[in-house]
Amino acid sequence: MSDLFGDPPSAAPMARGTGAGALAGPVPADDPSRPLPDRLRPRDLAEVVGQDHLLGSDGPLRRMLDSGRLGSVVFWGPPGCGKTTIARLLADHVDLRFEPLSAVFSGVADLRKVFQGARERRAREGRGTLLFVDEIHRFNRAQQDGFLPYVVGGTVVIVGATTENPSFELNGALLSRMRVLVLRRLDDEALDRLLARAEALTDNVLPLTDEGRVALRAMADGDGRFLLTLAETLFALQEAAGEGGMAPLDTEALARAVQRRAPAYDKDREEHYNLISALHKSLRGSDTDAALYWLARMLDGGEDPAYILRRLTRFAVEDVGLADPGAAGQAIACWEIYDRLGSPEGDLALAHLVIYLGTAPKSNGAYTAFKGAMKAARRTGSLMPPAHILNAPTKLMKDLGYGAGYQYDHDAPDGFSGQDYFPEGMVRQRFYDPPDRGFEREIRKRLAYWDKLRSTRGRPDDP
Repeated sequence: MSDLFGDPPSAAPMARGTGAGALAGPVPADDPSRPLPDRLRPRDLAEVVGQDHLLGSDGPLRRMLDSGRLGSVVFWGPPGCGKTTIARLLADHVDLRFEPLSAVFSGVADLRKVFQGARERRAREGRGTLLFVDEIHRFNRAQQDGFLPYVVGGTVVIVGATTENPSFELNGALLSRMRVLVLRRLDDEALDRLLARAEALTDNVLPLTDEGRVALRAMADGDGRFLLTLAETLFALQEAAGEGGMAPLDTEALARAVQRRAPAYDKDREEHYNLISALHKSLRGSDTDAALYWLARMLDGGEDPAYILRRLTRFAVEDVGLADPGAAGQAIACWEIYDRLGSPEGDLALAHLVIYLGTAPKSNGAYTAFKGAMKAARRTGSLMPPAHILNAPTKLMKDLGYGAGYQYDHDAPDGFSGQDYFPEGMVRQRFYDPPDRGFEREIRKRLAYWDKLRSTRGRPDDP
């Protein structure tokens, strides 16, 4: 295997130790000038909030630590959920040298230096190294391949951190040697614990009403670091107000006092596809309220309305289909309205369309029929249409039987001749089987009526 960063390492066991002891309560503020999130950074794994599924008694990280051996892992989770902190605490717990790198600011030379130092440290001290790679997905495929000999040989334990789906961003060879652990956004209970620690550390109470406290958690959107940054801003405002203090802030006053966090949404990444999938499936399940919520999330995150309109139009054709033939027209009309009005006025037209599609009868009958017809077309190849429906513009073609026996349906009883229009040698197939709901209930009646006529006037092999 090629090594981008130096000579291939030799395998060696990982050193481990007893690690740091637990500290009770929040971390003392050695330097009040340090940012509040840094001052409250946990000093022991027991202080980490919101990740009990990993660090609890049955969690995978806890089982690794109890076994005395820490393997290379990838932490996948949103910003501010504790990826860096947990990596540092893991290194302390098993007595590994913590070496942090960011894929944004580091290159091959930085990695080569870390790997060389890890080899020398192991030879000199018998101590292993935990390499923490923030935003590991930003390393290209060749650089990711370069990690492999060091992971396999035990020179370093790698803990990668990413906000992106590792399935898409990490190559298979590296991914197969690292366990992916999903970190969760912090829930309200975890955020409240952080706020309580902040108030205890500063010996102060946040100037918030109960409603304002709920709004503060919502602004943080599961990001503990951002929550503490907001809290620090509020403490500063309270201090600036002087002895008289400041009135507790409700939701509106809080919004004026601090900056709202932008929603976690990347229009080019997984969240983009997660939310459009949620919108599509909510509509398919006729859960109109949920669909409106996901529409609002996408618009609030800055999604291109043209993309939403394209997907809603596709839904009208694919999932509503002929159960409500007007759905496609509604989608196109909404598109035209949005093009004329733009945002925010046109956003209401999008909401109208979502409500229409969510409450419409659903059918994928036409979609399924077309897929079946395409499959049959590929299977049967170049079968010619039956001679009786071929045009015969020349004498030769007439002599060859083109058009012979064709029955003009308008002249037939009921306007239906019952002739077969499939290729000769191909048994009739039923591609379109409309469900008995919406407008397709009427279509189903028509097809049944024509089937009955065909059984007496057409070929007997109709299913």
